[in-house]
Amino acid sequence: MADARKSTTALVLEAVQDLHAQEQIVTRETLAELTGLKLSVIDDRIGTLADDGAVLRVQRGVYVPAPHHPPARPMSKTVMPDGMVKIEIGDEVLTLTPREDRALANLMAGAAAQAAAIETGRNTAILAAELGEQVKQLRRQVAALEVRIDPNQGQLFDAPGRAGKRAANGSLFQQAV
Repeated sequence: MADARKSTTALVLEAVQDLHAQEQIVTRETLAELTGLKLSVIDDRIGTLADDGAVLRVQRGVYVPAPHHPPARPMSKTVMPDGMVKIEIGDEVLTLTPREDRALANLMAGAAAQAAAIETGRNTAILAAELGEQVKQLRRQVAALEVRIDPNQGQLFDAPGRAGKRAANGSLFQQAV
């Protein structure tokens, strides 16, 4: 049973990849038509593939295969004493003149700006989440304090058992009875 499930999951993933490669919209209906599987089976397998990260839901009922890139290779850049530049990526080595290095830097500037923007956005999102949590805590504390306030606290001087006398200038003095 588990082998049949894996087999149909692989079939659905292959169908998603094929349809996407042909620039077709991938829906559960098109998958059922292409694979011959029932919609309930398609729903189950596409859910599993989405949970595993093999496919992405781009909108309700529309799927695309998740991009898979090879693992990053080690990289280094060395500026030689004569101004030449060696860029090593994995086992490959590029030797650039100073002018080529500057041209490559100009080409990479957009990617560097994008990386900085992504990092800034990530940090901003983290700070916003922390501030939102602090605001929630403060609102709870204020609400708890508002419940504890005695509505008669502002009338301490009008308490029964106290009488007032007027002074010559019209001021009211409180005096215990």
